[in-house]
Amino acid sequence: MLMGLTVPKLLLILGIGLLVFGPGKLPLVGKSLGKSVREFKSAVSEDEKAEPKQLAQAETKTETTAK
Repeated sequence: MLMGLTVPKLLLILGIGLLVFGPGKLPLVGKSLGKSVREFKSAVSEDEKAEPKQLAQAETKTETTAK
């Protein structure tokens, strides 16, 4: 599994989360955590898409300056 997390470890983490946040708040915490992960992945993918364009622009500027 992911980073050595096994089923018993995940259940322990879920149990601790349940004790800390309670059954009412746990779905809200999960929802906000999921939203944060989606936004982070979106920002990373946008950055990866923009990086080659920025690199090409920087090379063009360098070539123009060198002439």
